[in-house]
Order: sequence, then C-alpha cells, then structure tokens
Amino acid sequence: MTTIESATAITADLPREKTRIIPKRWWAHLFLLAACFIIGLPLFYAMLVATQTNSQVFNYQFTPGDSLAYNWNIVMNQNKLGNYMVNSVFVAVMVTIGKTVLSLLAGLAFIYFRFPGKWILFFFVLLTLMMPTEILVIALFRFVNALGMGNTYQALIIPFIASATGAFLFRQHFANIPAEFSEAAQLDGATPLQFLYKVLVPMSWNTIGALAVIQFVYVWNMYLWPVLIMQGPEKQVVQVGLRTLIGGDIAVSYGPMMLGAVIATIPPLIVFIALQKQFMSGFALTRDK
Repeated sequence: MTTIESATAITADLPREKTRIIPKRWWAHLFLLAACFIIGLPLFYAMLVATQTNSQVFNYQFTPGDSLAYNWNIVMNQNKLGNYMVNSVFVAVMVTIGKTVLSLLAGLAFIYFRFPGKWILFFFVLLTLMMPTEILVIALFRFVNALGMGNTYQALIIPFIASATGAFLFRQHFANIPAEFSEAAQLDGATPLQFLYKVLVPMSWNTIGALAVIQFVYVWNMYLWPVLIMQGPEKQVVQVGLRTLIGGDIAVSYGPMMLGAVIATIPPLIVFIALQKQFMSGFALTRDK
C-alpha cells in the first residue's frame, strides 16, 4: 500500500464529528448587536431630541425635527458653550500632562531608588485612592483661596496634577521591566532622568496612553470643584456650562440641553479614538501585533 493510500484509509476511519465544520455562532453576534443597540440608544435619542422643539419632544416624535439650527444658536451663540469647551480642553490637557510627568517620576522613584520609608510612603500614596475629592473639597477650597489662586486656571490645574492612580500604574509597569535595562544604563553613565527619557518612556507608551485617556475624561467631567472655586463664567468649564442650558425653573428647553450634551461628548470621544490602541494595550486587553 502506498503512502497516499494509507493516508486516505486513515482519514476515512476518522469519526465524522472530527471533520465536521463548526457552525457559526450567530446567536453570539445577535446578542452583541442587541447589547450595542441598548447601550447606544440613549445617545441616539439625545441626538434626536437635539433637533426638536419641546412640543415635538412631548408628542414623542421619533423622527428628526427642524429646530437644529435654532438649538445650535441657543447653545453656541447665546450660552457660549464653545468658550466653556475651550476652557475645559485647556484644563484637561494641562492636568493630563502634569499628572503623566509626575506619575512617571513617582514610578521611577518607587522602583529604582532606595530611601528610608519608601514602602510607608507608597502606602500613604495608595491610601489617597480611598479618599474621594468630595471629602477634601472644603479644606482644599480654603487652602487654594489662602494661596490667592481662587477664580484662576491654577486652581483648576495644580490641585489635580498629582495622581495616586498614575503613580501606582507606572510603579507596577516599571516593576515588570527587566533590571538589565537599568544596569546597562548605569554602565553607560546615564543619569536617572536620561534613563527615564531614553529607556522607560519609549517602553511605556501604552501605559501613558491609558493614563492619558483616564485623566482627560476625569478632568473633563469635573463639576463640583469648578462650581466652588470659579466665580465668573469667563474661565468656567463645560460641565458647569451645560447647567446654563437647563433654563429656568418653569420651562426646560430639552432640545438645546440635549444638543449641548452631545457636543460636550465629542472631545473625550476624539481622545479615546486617538489613543484607543494604547488604552487597550495598556490594560492588557489586547495583544500588540
């Protein structure tokens, strides 16, 4: 018997179940489509209401209205939402950059430096994760005003550039980098900052991108602290600006309110799309190809 005949005989003896093609799991795709529809339905409805008047909203009209231009004029021209968004973009970018730089330095210190009380200090850094901003807001308000930073951009930026989350994230990331890199940098005569800039940062872009997305969205959604520390509308942020779209206590304009909410989601969405690969890889949800 030839080799080809032997292989054919062996294949013929295999059970049918082994050679059967696995059917497509259409039900899984159907479930995912339904989940995406349920998640996206509120946003879709907000976009629909953004084109309508109050009467169309109350009549449950499920087709686009004809008031988009009118609502846009109220949002962008009368309520100046664009100015609020510019302020929020500036504050969010500055806080994100500051937090990233300080978190990189903290991670470098906790891994590559030896000093007394390092683990106690790291414990207190982690302890701040259990203390939300709302608990510290009164003391922070008095401290910032005592420094003369009330109603300034510094009051929105400086208190938030330190991040226990970022320090912990980079500390864990640097701990997984082989020690040979540090030893090779020391043999080459590199300073700690040179080692950070030339070795650690190029190996940490995914972690940096993940932290940038988290911090940008966090700062973008701040409401309580800007309400307390900022007295005028000139330097106020977008979340407070959205409050002005609600109107008075008697009549609420749902069209402009929903349009403003939809517009306010665009910058965080752009940041997430731009850093999506780094965000997913930074939390080990996907594999780099």
